[in-house]
Amino acid sequence: MSEEQDPEKKIVIDSDWKEQVRKEKAKLNEDPAPEAPSQPPEAEPDVAAASGAGQFPPADFTLLISMLATQAFSAMGHIPDPATGQAAKHPEVAKHMIDLLAVLEEKTKGNLDPQESAALESVLHQLRMAYVAVSQG
Repeated sequence: MSEEQDPEKKIVIDSDWKEQVRKEKAKLNEDPAPEAPSQPPEAEPDVAAASGAGQFPPADFTLLISMLATQAFSAMGHIPDPATGQAAKHPEVAKHMIDLLAVLEEKTKGNLDPQESAALESVLHQLRMAYVAVSQG
């Protein structure tokens, strides 16, 4: 008999999953389960602060351009992979990143301030020249 047809099986929704996890950990450690949380919910650490979310630069258009350009340069072998320390060439990925930036240029035409427009145009020019050099060599 399949699980769908078994009347004995039910889906149980546990709305207090944190307390359930505490009980399971206590059971595994053979400690008695705590009756109440050790800290009130207000005292739990802020996840955003703990993950360093406040340390990122402000989200703006030039950061987006920079991220895509960095990925393209990395895919062309200009930036080594942080994990291996070696540069790898993936021209199809580089071309895709360049194409994405070109789509951004087309879709945002007339809506960018002069600095953003110049930055996008400059980055696209640099990437296209680097891509030609990589694909020919």
